[in-house]
Amino acid sequence: MANKEKLVVGVLPVKRSFLSLDVAAEEKEKLFEVIKGVKEDVVTLVDIDDVCERGVLFKLEDVDAVVDKFKKADIDALFICHCDFGEEQALVKVAREFNVPVLVWGNRDKYPNTFEKRGRDTQCGIFASTKVLQRNNITFSYIYNVDVKSQEFMDGYVTFLRAANVVKTMKRLKIAQIGLRPRQFMSVIASEGHMVEKFGIEVVPFSITDIIRNVEKLVEANDSQVQKEVESFKERIDCSKMEDQQLAKIAALKLTIKNMMEEAGCKAGAIECWSLFPKEIGVVPCMVVSEMADLGIPLACETDLNGALTSVIASAVTLGEEPVFFADLTIRHPENDNGELLWHCGPFPYSLRDPNKPARMINAQATWELKKGDITILRCDDINGQYKLFATEGKAIDGPKTTGSYVWFESPCWKSVEEKFIFGPYIHHVAGVYGKYSRALQEATRYLPIEWDVIGTGPKSL
Repeated sequence: MANKEKLVVGVLPVKRSFLSLDVAAEEKEKLFEVIKGVKEDVVTLVDIDDVCERGVLFKLEDVDAVVDKFKKADIDALFICHCDFGEEQALVKVAREFNVPVLVWGNRDKYPNTFEKRGRDTQCGIFASTKVLQRNNITFSYIYNVDVKSQEFMDGYVTFLRAANVVKTMKRLKIAQIGLRPRQFMSVIASEGHMVEKFGIEVVPFSITDIIRNVEKLVEANDSQVQKEVESFKERIDCSKMEDQQLAKIAALKLTIKNMMEEAGCKAGAIECWSLFPKEIGVVPCMVVSEMADLGIPLACETDLNGALTSVIASAVTLGEEPVFFADLTIRHPENDNGELLWHCGPFPYSLRDPNKPARMINAQATWELKKGDITILRCDDINGQYKLFATEGKAIDGPKTTGSYVWFESPCWKSVEEKFIFGPYIHHVAGVYGKYSRALQEATRYLPIEWDVIGTGPKSL
């Protein structure tokens, strides 16, 4: 995955002014010992060691310096750590300055107050601070008052990072539109206006004429980068059903779209894959979609703009660590009532294939089965500009062989999932990612103009 960006997290340890600074600083150090190595390839932590005594905020006169440092660092999220009861008037003054996801937590106290020793009263202070945050209309996330070295803390912290990355990715987002939707696909109709109004998303139309001309130019020039891509195809995939000229066109189309999207700053796209490219250059773009997914730049088939939006969310919740596959919900498993075929003509990324099964390219389409493992499928869609996000977790299972790229998916209760797709504002297109991300996706919707849709709350089937 090449498309990774750093998530910048401002860490704000706070203490009550009259409580022990030594104890608070010790709690701060405990926190950093745990989180400093978590997802460090994609997360940058910003401390306040140079602007507050012992790196802990408790003086109101230090608030401006903390805000200034976090603004210069352009933080994407704020982590408020109660080192004891905390100082709610100081922390809220910082939080009000940023429109980012906020995490609140404090380490579990080891003992209560005694005549000989004062406790930290951490949980008590968190109750006070969260009321003040709500009073100031600040949305926040929360990890229960658990020990910093517990698995519950780690799970909550990583979940917050994933949710914060979804929120960050949605800001100033650009989605490429490569061709018009096929006439038959009324189900993928989406509004650029709603995307701008709700999220500030810019849909960037790409000139098909420019794309075709550049593909032809690269192929005719026998471009070295094109040849390198062709060799890569042959090394990884059985291309015996493909002609070299077809492979060159696929490679040239991949390079063209990749370069144009990077130049335009687009993190995802929606592409017309049915008739446009077969007519103009003689090959479908399915293999291009597969390759782009492995570069961390997902493309949604049939010019599905909401599908592209869903793919962006899916990629972001993995912190860019897993590629997205864009699938149709097609048929139920012939023997497993909770099984469903996730399939498409051939756009699933090569890196997700089952290494024990053949990988072939047929008719410019990726032809392979995906690996086993936990999978989350999701869809973000709208009716009348009201956006909802739905996700369900399951796993890859065995099933009959088929064409194209595919995986059989088992959910805990498929009928509930099917009903949600029928009565919700959703279609048969989903983004799939390996791993379990429903909780992080739900948390992300707290900060976005998207309603989290829950299984079993809609109308019931007959």
